[in-house]
Amino acid sequence: MLTIVITAYREERTVGRAIEALLAQDLPQDYELLVVCPDDETAAVVADYAAQNERIRRLRDEGRGKPAAFNVALGAADGDVLILSDGDVYVAPRAVQALLAPLDDPQVGIVSGRPVSVSPRDTMLGYWSHLLVDAGAHRQRSLRAAHGQFLECSGYLYAFRRSLVTAIPEDALAEDGLVSYRVWQQGFRTAYAPEAAVYVRFPTSYRDWMTQKIRTAGGYAQPYLSGSPGMKSFRSEAIHGALAAIQYARSLRELLWTMLLFVARLHVWLRVWWDVKWRKKPFEAVWQRVNSTK
Repeated sequence: MLTIVITAYREERTVGRAIEALLAQDLPQDYELLVVCPDDETAAVVADYAAQNERIRRLRDEGRGKPAAFNVALGAADGDVLILSDGDVYVAPRAVQALLAPLDDPQVGIVSGRPVSVSPRDTMLGYWSHLLVDAGAHRQRSLRAAHGQFLECSGYLYAFRRSLVTAIPEDALAEDGLVSYRVWQQGFRTAYAPEAAVYVRFPTSYRDWMTQKIRTAGGYAQPYLSGSPGMKSFRSEAIHGALAAIQYARSLRELLWTMLLFVARLHVWLRVWWDVKWRKKPFEAVWQRVNSTK
C-alpha cells in the first residue's frame, strides 16, 4: 500500500492544487492521501476533497512544526511506502511513477524527487532559486547517484520505506536530510529520480530567503546530522559548487547576481553558526513561516 502525505500550515490557497496534482497521477489501486495541518482554513479545503474521495483524510497536528507533523503522519499511515510533499508545491505529471520506480530495487530505501523553480529567472532572487536547484541540488544529487554515494533527499518530494523510520526529533531543522541519513545508516541506498519533478515557488524578499535558508542549513549544525556524508557547509559549497554556479550565468547581470549569491550564502552560514550552533536558539525561533512562497 502507498501512503501519500502532504504537510501544510495556513496553505488553503495552494493545498487544493497540491492534492489535485497528486490525484492526477497513475496511482496504485491501494493508496491513501493524508493531509496533516493544524489550521481550520486548510482543513476546510481538504474536507471538500475528502467528501468526494474516501481515500483522502485530514490529520490534525498541534502546529509545532514540520517534524511534529511528520510524526503524526507516520503514526497514522497504513502504507508500506510513504511519499512526502508540501501543501505549497505541486508535482509534475508522472512524478509519482518516476519516484517509486527506484524502490523496485530492494536495496534502495529512499528516493528524492527534483525541485523545479517556478519563480521568474529575470529577478535576482528568482535567478538564485534556479541556480540553487539546477546547478546546486540537481547537479549534486545526479553526481552522487551516478557514483552510488549518499544523497540527502528534498523535503519537497521524496519517498521511503515506512519500516525504516519510526519517528524523528521534533526539533530537527532538516527533517529531509535526517530521514535520508537514518535510512542510509541502516545499509540502504539513497536514490535520485530527476524525472519526478515538483514545482516550487521560492521567496521573493531577502528576509524570507534568509529565513528559509537558515532553517534548512541550520539542520546541518545540529548533532542529528553530524557525521552525515552529505554534510553541508559554506566550505563544501565553495569547493564543490562555485565553478558550476559561475558557469550557470547566461549574462553579465546573472554573473553579478551569482557573485552576490556567494555573499548571501556566507551570510546564511554565519547566521547558522550564530543562531543554531552558538546561541542554540529553540526550534520555534528558527523555524519561521515564509509567506512569500504561498
